[in-house]
This record gives sequence, structure tokens and C-alpha cells, in this order.
Amino acid sequence: MATLPAHRIAGLYLARRVRFGMKFGLETMRALVAEMGHPEHAYPSLLVAGTNGKGSVAAYCDVALRASGLRTGRYTSPHLVRVNERITVDGREITDRDFAIAVRAVRDAAERLVRRGVLEAHPTFFEVTTAAAFAHFRRKRVDVAVLETGLGGRLDATNVVEPTASAIVSIDFDHEVYLGRTLAAIAGEKAGVLRPGRPTVIGPLPDEARKAVLARSREIGARFVEAHRGARLVRARAGGPASHDGVLFDLRTPTATYSGLRPLPGAHQRDNLLVAVRLLEEARGAGVPVDLRKLTAAVARTRWPGRLERLAGDPPLVLDGAHNPAGARALAAHLRGGPPFVLVFAAMADKDVRGLARELFPLAATIVLTRPRIARAATVDELRRRAGRLAARAHREPSVARALSLARRLARAQGAGTTVVVAGSLYLVGAVKAILERERERRRPQRAGTPWSTPRK
Repeated sequence: MATLPAHRIAGLYLARRVRFGMKFGLETMRALVAEMGHPEHAYPSLLVAGTNGKGSVAAYCDVALRASGLRTGRYTSPHLVRVNERITVDGREITDRDFAIAVRAVRDAAERLVRRGVLEAHPTFFEVTTAAAFAHFRRKRVDVAVLETGLGGRLDATNVVEPTASAIVSIDFDHEVYLGRTLAAIAGEKAGVLRPGRPTVIGPLPDEARKAVLARSREIGARFVEAHRGARLVRARAGGPASHDGVLFDLRTPTATYSGLRPLPGAHQRDNLLVAVRLLEEARGAGVPVDLRKLTAAVARTRWPGRLERLAGDPPLVLDGAHNPAGARALAAHLRGGPPFVLVFAAMADKDVRGLARELFPLAATIVLTRPRIARAATVDELRRRAGRLAARAHREPSVARALSLARRLARAQGAGTTVVVAGSLYLVGAVKAILERERERRRPQRAGTPWSTPRK
């Protein structure tokens, strides 16, 4: 019988972990990293939490640290197409071989712990990928790691690290079943990333949430650094054709001035950029050798797929996760007043479907409801029912591939300039990106004597 490749074995192990869902609590992660010799202690870390924007902040920081000549690890979630996306070193996704090595190290440690009775069961998918990231970063000898929390902060698997500095980018309603049904309760969970004597950079928060985080910082003696206090971001001059929104900005903080910054698309990215810059300043103050003279070039090079990602084509596409009402409001602000668009929409069953619909559906020329192939996703009939009259004119197409095809036809019929917007779930965005990858592969010319290329695993 043929032996499975190592990366297939790692994939099967992870697939079995998915059915255990989410688990709050750090007992398993603490036991796991201890058994693995605490890989998370091998490098300084920046830990980024928040309802929205934390991935963008992690991306800004990662590129800026690399521009400073540092070898960086970055851990984010969820992935869009391949699980390898979650773990990068120097901006490159972990290879299948290295991923298999890292997962094998986690699996072996878990098996020893289960045998000794320290753990009752193997870790969840997120715990495995988090521990695998820690192990991979140690093996690759990174100088610094940028870590995005998965859910909340206090009991999130990433929170076993002792961050040099941390950030809470934003707080709004999402995952209320797990984090609480008030902004103060959600803030209390996010505030778990605070550490005594260490800085946490705080983005613009609702007053109720800000008070909860401030109270926690005073309770434990953490430094509470408000990103906007003493800072000013102003429009500099019209950008060239390569600028995301056609505008450059100058940023003045209490310690420095940065000129000609080009944030990622969307007005909300200005707040995210400010949090990232203040986090990098705090990291430098704590001993991480960040060269902030290179910040302008680093920001211009930053990309964050699936978040207001614009793709050329006929018709052009805009991909944005927008999986909670705050994210949908940010997307709506970007789309309002722009060209007409056809909306391809899906959402997880535990999301505020009506809240998302209220922000996005009235702006769309036409709506196509669909469902990515994931157990948590709401069916198209459920989306229609929960959105109510907002979805009265929506098309229903369960297949994402057929939904995208329908949306393209509708956009072309609408007229030149009409865009297709894909939103409501990062899982939907990932499914569409996978379809686009396959389309590109089919269009790629075949070289004489060689097989057609296949998508990366």
C-alpha cells in the first residue's frame, strides 16, 4: 500500500480537527506549547486583536518590519483559498513540506499529552495551526512575529504569547454568542491581550468599549496608548494612477512625521494604518529595531487580499469579506456614490444577516444570494427569509460558481461600468478566488511538451 505524502497526512489530521469546532480556554494551548519547548518564546511578538481591521494592521506591520531588514513571521486567519496562507515568513506562504513538518510536531506533542492523560483529546483546528505557526517561526529563526487573534483575545489560542506590544484595532458587535451581547462584554474579551507594564495601542472605540478596556488596563497596570491621541492624519496631495484611492496622506504622531502614505482602499483603512504605525512605534520603543524611515514605501507595498480587493475584468470585481454590520458599513461607505454593482452575497448562519443586508442590499442594482460549501453557511432560502423585504428581488443560486456567472451576465446587461461585488463572508470570497484561479489556469497557454499547470495546493 502506497504511503501518503507528509502534507496529505497533515491535511487529514487537520481535517479531523475541524469537526471539534471552536473551543475557548488556554489549557490545551499552554500544555501544547510547553510540551513543544515553548516555541513562542523564541522571538518577540506583536499581538493584534479587534472586531475588524486586525488583519490589515498585521499586514501593514509585517511589510514595515520586513522593510527594516527583519525576518518576520505572520500568522492570520481565516485563509481564503489555502490553509498555507495563514503562516508566512518574509511574506512567503509556508510550503507544503514545512507545513507538514510543523503540523507533525504539534500532532506528536498532542499524542504524548493524551497518552499521559494531560489532555483528554487532541487540539482543535485553530489550536493546531496556531501551535504550528509558533513552531515554524522558531524553526525559520524569525526576528519578530506578528500574530492576529482568531476570536476575542482573552481565551484565544494566540494569547499564550507574551507580546512585546499589542493592539485592539476596533470593537463592534460580532460573535456575540461567544464574546457577549454588549460592547463592554466584547471589550472585556478583547482586553485579554493587555499585559502588565506593556503597551497596547487602541483604535477608535465606542465609549462603552473604551471605558471597559481602560478599566482593565488600570487594573493590571498595562500602558493604554490611544492611537489618535496626539496624532493627525491629513490629505497630502493627489496620488498617481497606482494609488488605491487616488489620495496620499501625511501622518504626524507625538514622536514623528510620515509623509506620502498610501493606505489600503477604504476610509476605514486610515484608522487601521494609524493603529499599525503607533504599534510599530511602541515596538521600536520596546527594543524591536524598526526603521520607520522606510514606512512610506512599506505602506505603499502592503496588500491584504479579500478586503476591498479590486480585480480588473469584464465586468470588474470587488471582493470584501464584510461579515459583520461594521464591516458592511465600511464597504457601503466605499461603494456609495460609485458605479452601479451586482452583489453576490453569502453569510454564515450565526451572523446578523439582516444587519448586513440593511447596509448593502439597498445599494445594489441586483442581488444574487449563494452559499459556499461550508457547514456553517446559511442556505439561500434562509438568507432570503432573514433579509426579508430587502431581498425580495434577489436571485437565489446555491452554487457559488453559477452565482458568479449569473452576476457577471447581469452586470454586463446592466451596462458598461457595472461592477460585481462579492461580500458577506470571507469563505465566499475564498470560494470566488479559487474559481478565478482555475479560470486563469485554463487560460494559461500550454507549453510544448509540458502538462497544464495545476493550482497550488
